[in-house]
Formats: sequence, C-alpha cells, structure tokens
Amino acid sequence: MAETETLPGGDPSGEEEYTNRNEDQSMAEAHSSGDSSDSDSESDDEAEAKAQIEALETELSNNPLDYDSNVQYIKILRKQGDIEKLRRAREAMSLLFPLVPEMWREWAKDETTMSSGVEAFPAVEKLYERGVSDYLSVDLWCDYLNFVQEYDQSVRECSASGISKMRNLFECALTAAGLHVSEGHRIWELYREFEQAILLTIEETDSGSKEKQIQKIRSLFHRQLSVPLVDLRSTLLTYKAWEADQGSSVDCNSSELDGLSPHLVSTYQKALEMLNARVDLEEKISKKDVDTEKLQEFMVLICIFIHSSGDPARIQILYERAIAEFPVSSDLWLDYTQYLDKTFKTARIVRDAYYRATRNCPWVGELWVRYLLSLERSHSSEEEILTVFEKSLLCTFSSFDEYLNIFLTRVDGLRRRISGSKQVEDGMNYAVIRDIFQRASDYLSPHLKNTENLVRMHSYWARLEFKLGKDMIAARGVWESLLKISGSMLEAWQGYISMEIEMGQINEARSLYKRCYSKRFPGIGSEDICHSWVRFEREYGSLEEFDVAVQKVTPRLQELQLFRLQQESKNIGVATDERENSSKIIAREKRKPSSSSVDEQSPTKRSKTMAQNVKKANANKKAQESRAVETSETTELDKNEAVTDSSKETKDKSFKRPVSFDDQCTVFVSNLSLQAKDRDLQNFFADVGGVVAIRILKDKFTRKSRGLAYVDFCDEAHLAVAVEKNKQILLGKRLSILKSDPQLGRKNKVPGRGTKPEHGKMDSQETSKGRKESQSGHEDIQLKGRNTFAVPRNVKALGWSSTTTSRSNPQSEGALSSIGGFWKLFLLFVD
Repeated sequence: MAETETLPGGDPSGEEEYTNRNEDQSMAEAHSSGDSSDSDSESDDEAEAKAQIEALETELSNNPLDYDSNVQYIKILRKQGDIEKLRRAREAMSLLFPLVPEMWREWAKDETTMSSGVEAFPAVEKLYERGVSDYLSVDLWCDYLNFVQEYDQSVRECSASGISKMRNLFECALTAAGLHVSEGHRIWELYREFEQAILLTIEETDSGSKEKQIQKIRSLFHRQLSVPLVDLRSTLLTYKAWEADQGSSVDCNSSELDGLSPHLVSTYQKALEMLNARVDLEEKISKKDVDTEKLQEFMVLICIFIHSSGDPARIQILYERAIAEFPVSSDLWLDYTQYLDKTFKTARIVRDAYYRATRNCPWVGELWVRYLLSLERSHSSEEEILTVFEKSLLCTFSSFDEYLNIFLTRVDGLRRRISGSKQVEDGMNYAVIRDIFQRASDYLSPHLKNTENLVRMHSYWARLEFKLGKDMIAARGVWESLLKISGSMLEAWQGYISMEIEMGQINEARSLYKRCYSKRFPGIGSEDICHSWVRFEREYGSLEEFDVAVQKVTPRLQELQLFRLQQESKNIGVATDERENSSKIIAREKRKPSSSSVDEQSPTKRSKTMAQNVKKANANKKAQESRAVETSETTELDKNEAVTDSSKETKDKSFKRPVSFDDQCTVFVSNLSLQAKDRDLQNFFADVGGVVAIRILKDKFTRKSRGLAYVDFCDEAHLAVAVEKNKQILLGKRLSILKSDPQLGRKNKVPGRGTKPEHGKMDSQETSKGRKESQSGHEDIQLKGRNTFAVPRNVKALGWSSTTTSRSNPQSEGALSSIGGFWKLFLLFVD
C-alpha cells in the first residue's frame, strides 16, 4: 500500500508513520494558518466526500447488487480512513461478488497495518485464504507466503510444526500457480529461499540433517527445471552455481548440460521444448490489448494443450489464467466446467469450480443446472443441494425456460433419490417434489401459458403423482389445473387423455373426448380431436359407443368444413377486390400518357389507331372467351380473372412465377409439429448434412403450417441417411420421412389440369400400358382434391385406383355432395 494511503493502526511502525504524517500536517497548517482559502477548500473536499458516501449508501440500500457502486464506496471509505465502515463494506461485497486480487491485497495489507499482536494474525491469514480461492494470482500468493513467514511465530522460530505448515502452504501455492509460464517461477524461488534459510540454521556438526536438507533443495531445483517456465535457462545456471558451492563436480563455467545427470538433462530438454512451442502464444497473450483477441489467444492455447499434451494440471492452469482475465465470460466458464466434469474425478475440485462460476456469472441458468448435477454426482447432502437450489431461484435469467430447467433438475434429483434408495433420508418424501412442482406452476404458468414446455412439466408432474405419490385423483387435479390455464391447447387435452388410457381408465378418457370435441383449437386441431375420438372408440369402445362418437363428430366436422369454406370465400373476395382496385389504378395511370400521345397525332392517323385498337380488343376478347370455356372445369376463381387487355397486362407484370423444384433429391416430411420452423428442421437434419432447401407447406389463406414439409438434399448419399431418421421425434411429434418420387406425379397427371386432350382419343400405348399394369396387379394411383398436393410422390392411398369409374361418373360425384356421400368420404378419411 502506498505511503499516502497507509491507515492508522496498532502496529508500532504504522503508529509512528501516522504520527509523523500528523506532525507534518500540523506544521503545514501552522505555516498556512493565515490562508483561509486552503482551509475552505479542505472543508469543501470533506463535504463533497461525505455527500458522495451518503449518495452511495442510499444507492446500495436500494440496489446492493450494483458492482460498480460497491467498488466506488470501498474506494472512498479507504481514502477517508473510516475503518469500521470500510470493513463492513468489504465484507458485504465479498458475500455478493468475488473480489479481484488487487482488492484482496489491499484489504489484507490494511488489516495488517491496522492490527498488531498474535490475535490479529488468524484474521489476516483467513483473508489471504479467501482471496487466493477466488482467482489465480501469483502476486497474491507471494504476499500470502511472505506474510506467513513474517508474522507466524512458529515459522519464524523454525519449529517442526512451523516448517511443516510452511512447506504445505508452498505446495498448495505450487499446485495453484506453480505451472504459470510467465510468473510461476516467483513461487519456486520463494520456496527455495525458505529451504535454504532452514539449511543455514542447521549446525555444521549435524551432518546428517544438513545433507538431508541439501537433498531437499536439490530436489526442488530438479522439479523446477522440469516445468516450462520463462526463466528456465537462468534457473539452470543458478542450480549449477549452487551445486558448485556444495562441493559438487559440476562446473558452472561449462556448457549448459555438462556434468548433469541424464535424467535431469532429459526432463530439462522436454520442458525447454514445451516452452519454445508456447513462447509465441505467450507473447501474443501479453501484448494483446483488445479483450476479445486476448480471449481467443487463450482458447487457442487451451485447445493446443488439450489435443497435444492432454495434461489436466497444465490445462487447468490455462483456464484459471483466462478466467482471471475474463471473470464474467459465461462461455469460458461453461467450457471450463464441462472440461472438469469430463476429466477430474475429484468432487471437491469440480464443486468449487461451479461455486465460483455461479458467483461470477449468476445469470446463466445452465451453470446452476450443472452445479446441481455435480452436487448429486458427489453425493452431497440434501441441505447443501437445497441451499444451491434456493440461491439459483434468486438470480435473474434471460428466459423463463431457464427457471423451468432448474425446477425440473431439482425434481429429477429428488425422484432419483426417492426411487433409488432403500432407506429414504429424513424429509425426503414425495411431498417435497409436489411442493417444487407447485412453486414452478405458480411462478411460470402466467409466463409460459399455451406453451409445450408447460404441458411437458404438468405431464411429468401428473405421472409422478401417480407413480410415486400413488394418488390418481391428484394426478387428474394436475391436468385439470393445466386446462384452466391452457384449455385452448390441443396438446393439453391429448396429454390428459393419453394418461387416462395409459392407466387403463377408458371411461374417463371417453368423458374427456366428450368435453373437448366441440372446442375450437388452432389450425386443424378441432378436426384432429374429432378423428382421434373416433379412432379411440374403434380401438377401445363397443359398437354403440362407436356410433355415438360418429353421430356427435359428424355434424361437428360438417360445421367446421362449412366454416372453412366461408373463410376461404371471404378471403378470395377480399383478394379479388384488391386485385381489381390495383388493376383500375394501374390502368388509369397507363391511360394518362396514352391519351396525351393520341392528342399529338393527326386526325387521320388517330382514327386509324383507334380502329386498330378496337380490332385488337375484339380479338383479345374472343381469345379470352375461348380460354374461359377451356378452363371451365377448373375453379370458379379462374373464370372471374378474365379481365381487359390492360388489366391482363398489369397482372402479367405483377405476377411472379413460383420457384420450381424438381424434387429429384428430396424427402417428404409429415406429422410435423405446427410450431416447427425452418431452423428446427435444419437442426434435426444437422447430423445428416447436405440440406439445400426446406419448404414447410402452409395454408393458402391463413399462412399457417399444415404439418408437412419437403427437404431438398445435395446428393443421394445424404438423402439416404435422412430417410433413415424416419419415426424419430421432433418437438414432441414422431415424424414420417419418405423419399419423394416426382416421376410418379408426372405419369399420373390428370387431363384438364393444364392440358387439353382431344375428345374421343386415347393413346394406345398408354391404354396397353394400363392393361399390363392392371394384369400384373400394380395400378397407377391418381389422387385428386385440394388436399393431395402435399402427398409424397411414392405414397398410394389404399383403395384408390386410376381405373375407378366413379372418377369420371358425374353421378358418383354428385353422390359425394349428399349426406350419404359425405358419410362414405368420412369413413374413408377416418380409416
């Protein structure tokens, strides 16, 4: 600590210095007693400092987690010399945040200066112990070692206990920072100086003890020379000089390795090679001023060591050095703790690392989750795990899903303890799990309403109520509470029904269908629940119960179909009005310049131009009427789009051709979650690779997903691997993945859809081909209707054939519009 910042205390030297400073100050005040301006400025400074202290105290009382305000408050109190407030401020901050090494050094030095006597030594020693556990700092370790040697009476007297204590402390320092390439040599030198001081205390007559101590120093030299440190060559010269003083045959003036043992030469050369390989990166790290570049250099160095040497101790030192430079880098902490989980089997090392990680980055939920799991792996007590869990809930995370992950991790651990142990610990029963679920539901339900995560949590909760709590009524209560919050979610009802079916409660599942089949769900959820009820009755119900279900869902499906038709017609009308308005506006704009150009023409030329325009308009009108007759079998919308020549011209300009896909290397994905996005499919096929394009099929008017998609791949190899992922689950849905066959769609192209075959004629080759396929039992399947565009090219619907006469029979088509026809279509769809 600088002389100007030395605080008064019980230490004699400190008191004398403080007295001298007071005398100097008194003399200065005596010389300037006549100068009132100086005294006024001093009083102004004191008043300003007092105002700053009061303002910071108010700010910290409102927000104690403001790191910068804590630092500023300690700095001002230290400058003012308010000892008691300074101690309380430092203790309060150390409980909330890890302190940087410089703050720990200042604190320890201040306490050393202010205190005296043997009773003050343990308190300062405890400060050093706390400081070196926060971050790696060679400076702090050196201060710690020097303090113990100076103020510990047993160490000063070189008693057996004092020497043993000091050696243990030096070994801890070497473990923590002895491998630090650029600064670690300082700890080694302090260790050797301590051992050499002990050598001087041994009597010359005690040759045995003296030789034993010399061997300790020699061993310490050998250990240091095997570590890649920056002063490796100078250490070797020092060692040779020391050996010469001990009467050894080593010549300190000879070349570096002459006279040394082969084992020492080998370890030294290996250490020197490692140092030379790292020296460039070490220089880059020391010279980098930009934090991002410096962090990148650290990560490069760490990766090199992980893949080359693989020495866990050296890699851990590199991580600790990086963390000391970048303590709030969450990615660095995540990477470091993950490495420790995989590498170190010592539970204390991993547990301490997670403790420090959550103190530096408390806003990262993943760190808290891993912390809880590490405590469970190390068989920590329930009290310790509960403490960490409660601390995590006091933190602020970026999303509510992180809170949910912590809640579920805690539940997982309790479930494993209860179900896996024969003798349950005190307080370990299912009521604890129920309490955590209830807390999670109360806190998260308003924020995760109508989300799949909330449904999964309640599904997990209900299952544990039945499995561990042995209470079916409580399990139903869980689902009922979810329905009050997210009753408009189809997934909530499906999960509730699935649980009842899994537990064999068929009647309860049937009653749930009766409650929800008439509800309106997003997308095609209302139709899905109706079809699901019919399938349920076919599998579990009697004939009477099946008939009841069909009677109830049939009018509901008709109602839904009518509603969708009305919505489609309304959307078509709006779209038509918009097109007409835009056509009128564009036609009006186009007429403006044309009229001016006609005015400039001569009367004879103008009449000739008008006659040509009339003739052209009549020809266009006849051509449009002919096209309208040809396309009369298509939709009604195509008829209404026959417009004037100017409108058609505008339409052609504004119309953009859709991008065409050949589907030569494509898979068709069905049963896709309606919430799935392109990135979800991209991540799903990430292990396959080779994805070129993703096309999620959407409703023409609502623009919502239809649960179907095409995924294009760059080659057949990636395509084959993608098809193997069939029946895997994405976002809670088991996907159906099939290879798309575009050639089949071209063979079965329906006449009248963009083609105009001659009446009464048929290609004899196609006819013979159709007969051959009919004889062989392989018929070309033709799927028609507005919902067949998304069917994969190689899928054939059961019972549909190109030779079916009802396709071309008007009477059969009319029958489908009747109630009986709808009934037949419904049964086919249900099948």
